[in-house]
Amino acid sequence: MISHSIEVENIKCGGCMNSIKTALLKIAGVQNVSIDKDTETVTIDSTTDKNILVQELSKLGYPEKGKNNLMKKAKSYVSCAIGKMN
Repeated sequence: MISHSIEVENIKCGGCMNSIKTALLKIAGVQNVSIDKDTETVTIDSTTDKNILVQELSKLGYPEKGKNNLMKKAKSYVSCAIGKMN
């Protein structure tokens, strides 16, 4: 088990955090997900390759710091809304 800390962008609220946790916990090998909203850091305890985790976060609209764009921001709003409904 390895603990991966990934700094991402676009985490605004609990809805965002809920979407991230829900999606990452579906990945085989992921045991635990914790999120620090203030630093926008996602910490994942997993046997999964870090690149797979980074790709999943990016697909949700939460890319690594410095890799943000308008499309990622738009995706993060959708993920946030879904997270608020669940």
